[in-house]
Amino acid sequence: MEQVKITLQDGSVKEYPSKTTLLEIAESISPRLAKEAVGGEVDKHVVDLKYPIEKDAFIHILKFQDEKGADIFRHTSAHILAQAVKRMYPDAKLAIGPAIENGFYYDFDLEHRFTEEDLEKIEKEMLKIIKEDLDIERFELPRDEAIQYMQERNEPYKVELIQELPEDAVISFYKQGEFVDLCAGPHLPSTKPVKAVKLLSVAGAYWRGDEKRPMLQRIYGTSFPKQKLLEEHLHRLEEAKKRDHRKLGKELDLFSIQDEGPGFPFFHPKGMIIRNLLEDFWRKEHMQRGYEEIRTPIILSEQLWHTSGHWDHYKENMYFTKIDDLDYAVKPMNCPGALLLYRRKMYSYRDLPIRFAEMGLVHRHELSGALHGLMRVRCFTQDDAHIFMLPSQIKDEIKGVIDFVDYVYNLFGFKYYIELSTRPEKSMGSDEEWEMATNALKEALVEKGLSYKINEGDGAFYGPKIDFHLQDCLGRTWQCGTIQLDFQMPQRFDLTYIGKDGEKHRPVMIHRVIFGSIERFIGILIEHFAGKFPVWLSPVQAKILTIADKYNDYAEKIARQFKSSDIRVELDSRNEKIGYKIREAQLQKVPYMIIIGEKEMNSGTISVRSRDRGELGSQNVEEFIQKVKEEDKNKVLPE
Repeated sequence: MEQVKITLQDGSVKEYPSKTTLLEIAESISPRLAKEAVGGEVDKHVVDLKYPIEKDAFIHILKFQDEKGADIFRHTSAHILAQAVKRMYPDAKLAIGPAIENGFYYDFDLEHRFTEEDLEKIEKEMLKIIKEDLDIERFELPRDEAIQYMQERNEPYKVELIQELPEDAVISFYKQGEFVDLCAGPHLPSTKPVKAVKLLSVAGAYWRGDEKRPMLQRIYGTSFPKQKLLEEHLHRLEEAKKRDHRKLGKELDLFSIQDEGPGFPFFHPKGMIIRNLLEDFWRKEHMQRGYEEIRTPIILSEQLWHTSGHWDHYKENMYFTKIDDLDYAVKPMNCPGALLLYRRKMYSYRDLPIRFAEMGLVHRHELSGALHGLMRVRCFTQDDAHIFMLPSQIKDEIKGVIDFVDYVYNLFGFKYYIELSTRPEKSMGSDEEWEMATNALKEALVEKGLSYKINEGDGAFYGPKIDFHLQDCLGRTWQCGTIQLDFQMPQRFDLTYIGKDGEKHRPVMIHRVIFGSIERFIGILIEHFAGKFPVWLSPVQAKILTIADKYNDYAEKIARQFKSSDIRVELDSRNEKIGYKIREAQLQKVPYMIIIGEKEMNSGTISVRSRDRGELGSQNVEEFIQKVKEEDKNKVLPE
């Protein structure tokens, strides 16, 4: 029998008979590996465990702990959900059901509206299907037969998907028991490994994301190979609900989204304090690093967006207007404005690098269903910077930005990981330019000693990029910072500088953000700190609480002393019990509560209570002021 050479992830090579499956290979390595395996990669192509290997290959057995392994597991869970729904509601029409981060969903077209009680019943049916241990089998059909097969099963959405595929395409399906679904796969070998499932919610979703198409019902769920893992995940979800920035934003009076402006956030006075403090910090740090701040208009000529390439790659997300019968666009990005400012004069090679920084307001059209508090909005302020440099300066500038990003994220207590995103399908420029740009980013990361993942095909249309994914205290990740290297825009805008040789040369450009957007970053901070901001960011740093009216004059004197020392203070002199006042201040997450009674008035001191550490006792006023100012200056994180 013909043999094939299999290279394992550790570099070892083994021989197996041709058509040996991945599951059989896993069993030959270790029974435990076979038990934990959910799928595999063959020459970096993700496949089922039943996949037969017919030629020499590099393989990687995937477990649930692997990102791609979890996707296989959750994708199978989505099929189990669809099978359960079809059993209970035979008239339901199937749309799509992918794995998503930490879970899965499936979209259904059904006249009956799903309720919370329905989700519980569907969940029980899913557990029944799992217990049945149904084999999951893949089969393929030619395109015309596949269309007829789905028409016979009365699945119009599946028919539409197949009709969009090439005529010579071979269409794959997956079958488990009586249930069949159009799917590229891969999947688990059977339904049995999905030990723990939970359906979380139901929401509306337009078919293909198009507001003109039918509104479907989307059921969200999650699944795990062990009940304990599910319970831990549900606990994190409960904690996340408590930290939801929309809930806390309302309770702490920071921001709101009004019906008159869906997707356009309103910042309240306390929210503006946080925002201004972040922007002040941003300006100071940029000035120290040689950036010059600019401001560019919100509305610019439509022709500019043709020149930049945004028209071809981004117009469906843009807003447009007419001025004096001419076409204009509301900017979705800040970079064209920075390019125009560079182009206004001629630079020498001695002037470079030029570092422009801008807190630039941009507008992007988002579907109403995608809007989410401050995390997904239609207008936001990017903390943009655009660096124009010599080719010889690329690596040092990238390393400088990496150091800057690292400094900022560490200040807030964020861990992060890095992805390097490469050329997308829709892009501008030559292969040579893309290779040069990608290699420059790789070399900078290597020289900084940073590990990173490759994110194939997810670069910007004008260049590859480094993305920074923040991890908050619940382990959730948020993509915020990015460094994008661009050889295209300087060409399209005909930017030049005078080189040593007296001739004109083309500069290279970096686009970068650190916060990402100030609105979204504030949303992340609210959830990361659960509203308990560090002293330097707290809208109110200290709240003075009087035990009785006769202590109000002394309390007002202390408040004036705090204000003159630039401490943000509020005075609560209402005729309420002190316990009630303390509870209210605690709910407002104020770092310090100052209790004023007879003892404090007579001794000229204050009694201090910490939000995080409880009672701190009697303190000298000046010493307390100095302590708060030190915490503010050093940007100390909450305990």
